[in-house]
Amino acid sequence: MKFIGIIPARYASSRFPGKPLADICGMTMIERVYRQASKELEEVWVATDDDRIAATVKGFGGKAVMTSPDHRSGTDRCHEAYLNVGSDADVIINIQGDEPFIDPRQIAALKHCFDDASTELATLVRPFDPARGYDELSDPNTPKVVIDDDMNALYFSRSVIPYVRSQTPEDRFRGVQFYTHVGMYAYRAATLARITSLPQGKLELAESLEQLRWLENGFKIKVGVTDCPTIGIDTPADLQRAVELCKSLNS
Repeated sequence: MKFIGIIPARYASSRFPGKPLADICGMTMIERVYRQASKELEEVWVATDDDRIAATVKGFGGKAVMTSPDHRSGTDRCHEAYLNVGSDADVIINIQGDEPFIDPRQIAALKHCFDDASTELATLVRPFDPARGYDELSDPNTPKVVIDDDMNALYFSRSVIPYVRSQTPEDRFRGVQFYTHVGMYAYRAATLARITSLPQGKLELAESLEQLRWLENGFKIKVGVTDCPTIGIDTPADLQRAVELCKSLNS
């Protein structure tokens, strides 16, 4: 089976314009993501709508493909990029461009989901450590996931799921393993073409989670589990934390 990694990268961002070109210890964020992904994948592309990002990627020897500025999601951008590069890969892996320390083992876990020939879509979850506390679990910016016995996602929500009845928040960790969503996806090529043609669904609009559109339309999402920590960068403050982590790793 052949895999291709695609990293969607936009220059425009309401909270952090130019984020992919942010410097982290002498290397742009997009280069760090690209190099980490390339440790696990033979073919990696950056899909962008900005000439500056494309020039930066080509400058460090990476592959960049131009895509429309009108895409609503990284999934849509991945589909156009896959078509534009003329790839014949069986599976497309959508890698977030704002996680410079992504662990190649996470990509490997996604690939292993396709050992099951019936897998159409896949994503990752991380077991939530109760020591982090219920307040952190409740953060709506951290989507939660419930999964079935066959490791398929049942539902994603910004609320805490499952709801544990008749217990205080402090007791809700007893006997329940919560999972948080790691925003990486993998799609079979034919499935990617189908899901990008679907209209937005009611649940997706309610929760602002695109993967609910796929569940609403009857697709199964296979789930891989990772314990690897990651740092997503959404704001300049997040970038500063990433720089501090980079310095500590280098020392």
